[in-house]
Amino acid sequence: MMAIHIVGGVYRERCVHPRWNEVYGSAGRAAFAIAAFGTPVVLHSYMNDDALQIIRDRGAWQSGFEAIQTKVQDIVSFDYLHDMAAPEIHGVPKNQYESLRVNEEKIVRFGMLEGDAIVHAEWAVYDPQNGKDGRPFHENGSTAKHLALILNAHEAAHMANMQEAPPSMTAPVLAQSHGAEVVVVKMGAEGAFVWTSTEITQVPAFRTKRVWKVGSGDCFVAHFANAWMHNRKSPAESAEIASRATAYYCETQGLPTVENIEAFSCSAVELSNDYKSGVRPQVYLAGPFFDLAQVWMVEQTRSNLLSMGLRVFSPYHDIGLGSAEEVVVKDLEGIQQSDLLLALTDGLDPGTIYEIGYARALDKPVIVYSERHKDESLKMMEGSGCTLCENYTTALYSTVWEAVKL
Repeated sequence: MMAIHIVGGVYRERCVHPRWNEVYGSAGRAAFAIAAFGTPVVLHSYMNDDALQIIRDRGAWQSGFEAIQTKVQDIVSFDYLHDMAAPEIHGVPKNQYESLRVNEEKIVRFGMLEGDAIVHAEWAVYDPQNGKDGRPFHENGSTAKHLALILNAHEAAHMANMQEAPPSMTAPVLAQSHGAEVVVVKMGAEGAFVWTSTEITQVPAFRTKRVWKVGSGDCFVAHFANAWMHNRKSPAESAEIASRATAYYCETQGLPTVENIEAFSCSAVELSNDYKSGVRPQVYLAGPFFDLAQVWMVEQTRSNLLSMGLRVFSPYHDIGLGSAEEVVVKDLEGIQQSDLLLALTDGLDPGTIYEIGYARALDKPVIVYSERHKDESLKMMEGSGCTLCENYTTALYSTVWEAVKL
């Protein structure tokens, strides 16, 4: 059985909350994701001896797994405060290492920070991994008879030099500039846009009980590549398999086997006609802002929701501080004018609880984020139909999933 060769970064990943400290990186995670499906894999990356040992120890549990090291003194590390935060990146060398070179039938190539990869393949999948400076596949001399390009909507718009343009416009431009026969643009809650010269398909995202974000894109690339290159599925079929496998990873933090996917139950994210036509719902962000920690939480949540494509009404930002006479009527009007409410409830602030009740009385969806309080403290919220989330990223995605179907 012909192996899939994975070329890209192996990095240290640390997350403060939820706690995570592992060696994976895009190429490492993709290699293990494909191996878990039973396909032979060869991983090519810059690694120091410690990283190589970790990868080989983990790979010893997989049949047909091989790691080829280009030796370096240390590997790059990504440090996240939480899994929706932009990471701090450490250890990028001042001068890039000599390019990796791989010539095989089936190759997955990831963009890297510390070097480059020149590949020659019959079948190739390329993820540039760089929204600001992604390079065309062939620019460094790489070649492929059959090429699929996978990137997110922001990367697609930037690389096509068509800011804010939809995938329907950017995908054909990227196909031409990269020489790709398939372009897949990941679109968050909207799923994935799959372009070929003969067919355009929108593959859904899937709703999960929990969301772990770090590495989810790597899983999508890996499972698309395995389905398209190894199992010869159509691009649309491959993208749907990748979307389901990514949902499994987000919910469990685990890399699925074929049996796991067959047994995994998840529902497609629903998109309303209004949302499809460009209407963006407004979220009322309820939460206390009386000390630095609370203000930081409101600021971070608002920023994340905006980056996910929603409009946000935040009392702290849009009304400010003041007496009851100055702010309460405006707060309640904000709830009335919003489509749903996300409540930050750790601390059980009375004002936030009142806003939850007011929104539910108006029959508006409410998502409650609380890590500290459970059971009795949240009984009224649970009993009145609120969606309860113990995890920050899950609360954000639950808000988006509710918003897009309104």
